[in-house]
Amino acid sequence: MSDYRTVRGRSTFTYEEKRSRFIATAAFADTEEKALALLDQVRAANRTARHNVYAYVLRQGGRTRYSDDGEPAKTAGTPVLEAIGHAGLSDVIVVVTRYFGGILLGTGGLVRAYTAAASGALAAAEVVTMRQIVRCRVRLPYSLFEQSQRLVAGAGGKLEEPIYADDVTLVWRMPAGTEAPLCAALGELSRGTAQVEISAPEYAAF
Repeated sequence: MSDYRTVRGRSTFTYEEKRSRFIATAAFADTEEKALALLDQVRAANRTARHNVYAYVLRQGGRTRYSDDGEPAKTAGTPVLEAIGHAGLSDVIVVVTRYFGGILLGTGGLVRAYTAAASGALAAAEVVTMRQIVRCRVRLPYSLFEQSQRLVAGAGGKLEEPIYADDVTLVWRMPAGTEAPLCAALGELSRGTAQVEISAPEYAAF
């Protein structure tokens, strides 16, 4: 499956328009449960707010959902959803909390405000590329430690903390589908004694 872009953690952005405050929260969510949990958190933290508008896009199944939460149709949830699409992101939810300032903004003003708030939160977020990776480990004698590290790094693997015991165990991550040449090289280096353990592919920031 192809790589995709999402956000890491959570970011916020505040936009003001004619005394109304729009507080946008963007966060990673790769399931509907995580998206709704974030929505519940924002609602709980802003019980006196007039509206908590949201939109989310999930990679799995291309699932999208949005809510105007009492604002006029297509003036709130749709602009937030479009901001996510414009940023080219998936597995993300944006919640925009509005504290009403007493002045009506009109449909155009609402669209501009919700767009600006959502776009600001996404611009403030740390964007990461998610790709399918495998986690690998191999046990080797200490005499092959440094050479093996160089082979892993040269093959595009990201080394993690080794496990030191009677022998040393190298642990690393690398893009799925690229591990075969490295496994062969480690086998040759160890004269066939090194057996690389490879996990099932999974999505992770890499």
